[in-house]
Amino acid sequence: MIDTVLLDLDDTILDFHKSEAFALKKTLEELGIEPLSSIIERYSEINDAQWKLLELGKITSEQVLTWRFQIVFKELGVNQSGDKAWQLYENNLTNSYFIIDGTIDVLEKLKNKYRLFIVSNGTASVQDKRIAGADISKYFEDIFISQRIGYNKPKVEFFNGCFEKMNNPNIEGMIIVGDSLSSDILGGINDYEINNLKEIFELLNEI
Repeated sequence: MIDTVLLDLDDTILDFHKSEAFALKKTLEELGIEPLSSIIERYSEINDAQWKLLELGKITSEQVLTWRFQIVFKELGVNQSGDKAWQLYENNLTNSYFIIDGTIDVLEKLKNKYRLFIVSNGTASVQDKRIAGADISKYFEDIFISQRIGYNKPKVEFFNGCFEKMNNPNIEGMIIVGDSLSSDILGGINDYEINNLKEIFELLNEI
């Protein structure tokens, strides 16, 4: 019987792609670069690729944060600092949060029946402020962010760190819900697919 639900944050609860586009557009403007849709789309591709490399353990989280900008700037032939871009972007992203439609209703119903936890890869300071801004921490027993745990999803050390803080719960009574096959679903055992968070109730009744 399922009694615990681990929920990813970005693109499961909060619309990260919308926040990313907002923050990147503002960052480019602050750097004097016209925020063309083609640049934003290319950044998103590069960013996704960098995070995949992180999941594979090929680069560090610190490298992800700056290299994605450096790659974009190199392709554009722009002389800008990846470090400066990251600092601006982090500030803009911190203040950007968009809750996916219907999510609050789902959380309201889930919290009365299940132990809820957020499990997220990302920078703690950014995720903390986005969670606070969206006012969703009240639905969760605890929030686990990879930077604090010391490992990224889907590494077993990340989940073991979460389980330790959860006082070693019954893993068989737990599911993880997320948008990424590599970082979220790989952390589980059996795979199920839903198209949006609202469908989780039907899934929970079937398991």
